[in-house]
Amino acid sequence: MRRARPDRLHERMNANAMAAEIESITRTYANGSGTVTALGRVTLAFPAGSFTAVMGPSGSGKSTLLQCAAGLERPDAGEVSIDGIRLRGLGETALTVLRRERIGFVFQSFNLMPSLTAAQNVELPLRLAGRRPEANTIEAALSAVGLADRAGHRPSELSGGQQQRVAIARALVTRPRVLFADEPTGALDAGTSRDVLRLLRTLVAEQGQTIIMVTHDPVAAAGADRVVFLADGRIAGTLDRPTAETVAARMTRLEVIA
Repeated sequence: MRRARPDRLHERMNANAMAAEIESITRTYANGSGTVTALGRVTLAFPAGSFTAVMGPSGSGKSTLLQCAAGLERPDAGEVSIDGIRLRGLGETALTVLRRERIGFVFQSFNLMPSLTAAQNVELPLRLAGRRPEANTIEAALSAVGLADRAGHRPSELSGGQQQRVAIARALVTRPRVLFADEPTGALDAGTSRDVLRLLRTLVAEQGQTIIMVTHDPVAAAGADRVVFLADGRIAGTLDRPTAETVAARMTRLEVIA
């Protein structure tokens, strides 16, 4: 899987502001007569042009972290910033606009509209924002994921990997500051997963895209620059320049402790 040269990556990270930051965020949920702490005073920074994987045992807070970092949930305490903009003071309308313009989402289930073509699915974020999609913009987005020749195909006419690439093109068409990916290869076979991960890696290395990805797969995590491990809603360590073997070993230790 292609990586940016370490010296170029270091230069890119230092040349840009943080794309996303979470500062001492806490998120709790009601559980019967008590509460469960999904995240407890978690602090992380995500440099522009970096690829971060988030891992942890079931119930460790991975999905909650992604939801809070992406502005889909508000933490009970702490601060989230996207591209230097603090989310705590934003009303729902302003938050919706920020998510639409600065954040992209990719999910395990693709979430494509079955009646629309690949091109029409990619257009959706622009149309929802009241913007008229330019044909060359949509073509460029599909070309970036290797699907320029599938623009007129509906999801049922595409493989799982192709559908996920359409979903990635849709997430990128607004040129978001951060791309959040929740188990993006979870529904794909091993070979197709490698293709999607190679695409994500290329977006980081060649276009400077910032990606934050939740995954349970050590092979997927090995494509990132850094892996953040969670356990019981807290940071349980990080790993730079991961390999599938080092990630798996760290996860095994966390699961034994859990």
